[in-house]
Amino acid sequence: MMGSAVVSSSDRFEWLARLGYAARGVVYLLVGWFAMVAAIGSGQPIDTKGALREIFFQPFGKVLLGIVAVGLVGHAVWRVAQGWFDLDGHGSDAKGMVVRGGLLASGAIHVALAFFALSLVFSWQGAGSGNGDGTQDSTAWLLSQPFGRWMVGVVGVAVLGAAAGQFVKAWKLTFCRYLRADERTMKLIRPIGRIGLSAKGVVFVVTGIFFLTAAWQSDSTESGGLGKVLMTLQDQPYGPWVLGTVASGLFAFGIYSLIQSAYRRIDNPQIGARISAAI
Repeated sequence: MMGSAVVSSSDRFEWLARLGYAARGVVYLLVGWFAMVAAIGSGQPIDTKGALREIFFQPFGKVLLGIVAVGLVGHAVWRVAQGWFDLDGHGSDAKGMVVRGGLLASGAIHVALAFFALSLVFSWQGAGSGNGDGTQDSTAWLLSQPFGRWMVGVVGVAVLGAAAGQFVKAWKLTFCRYLRADERTMKLIRPIGRIGLSAKGVVFVVTGIFFLTAAWQSDSTESGGLGKVLMTLQDQPYGPWVLGTVASGLFAFGIYSLIQSAYRRIDNPQIGARISAAI
C-alpha cells in the first residue's frame, strides 16, 4: 500500500510538472508573438500578465485560463521541489545553493502569476486590475526599507547572475542533460533551446540594469519587468529589428517549454517518497 501511494504521488507530481511547462510555454508563445507583431509596427508588446489577459478574452477564455492557472501552480510546485529537495542534484556548495535559490525564486514568481490568472477567472475585485507587473511597487517597498537601495542593488546583481546562467546553459547546452530524447530529436531541440535561453538572458540583462539604475537613483520607476524591457528595446535605434530578434527568441523559449513538457526528466523515484515525507 505504501509503495502504491508513493507511485501515485509521483505520477501526480509528474503530471502537474509537465502541465506546468506546457502552461509556461503557452504564455511565452503569446508574449513572443505579440512582440513580433509589435516589431513590424502593429500594436505594443505584452508581458506575461498581458498574455494571461489575452487568453481570458478568447472564446471559453475562463476555462482555458483556469487550465493555464493550474499549470502555473504546477510549475511553481515543481520549481520549489527542485530547489528545496535538490531534485536535479545541484548540491549544497555555494554554486548549488545559488542555483537552488533561483529555482525557489522562480517558484514564487509563478505563484504570483497563477494568482493573477485565478483573479481573472474568479473576478476577484481589484486583484486582476491595474497595469504593469508589480515590479515598480515591489521596488518602491524595498527602497522604503533600511538599506533599501542596497537591497534593490542586490536584486539587480542577482538578476544579472541569472542572465549569465541562461547564457551559460545556452552556450554549453547543459539543459540537454535534463531531457530524455533520441539523438535525432535532440538535433532539433538544441538550437531551439539555445535561442530561447539566450533571449531570456537578454531580458534578464536589461531587467538587471533597470534594478541597478533604480538603486543608484533611488527611484522605483526606473525598475521594470518583461513588458518594460520589450518596450525599451522597441524604442532603441533599430528598435524593430532588436525587438523582433528578442521576440523570436521568446517565441522559441515558448516552444522549448513545450518540449520540456514532453521530454523533461521528472521520473526521479525519490520524488514521491520525499513529497509524502514532507506532507
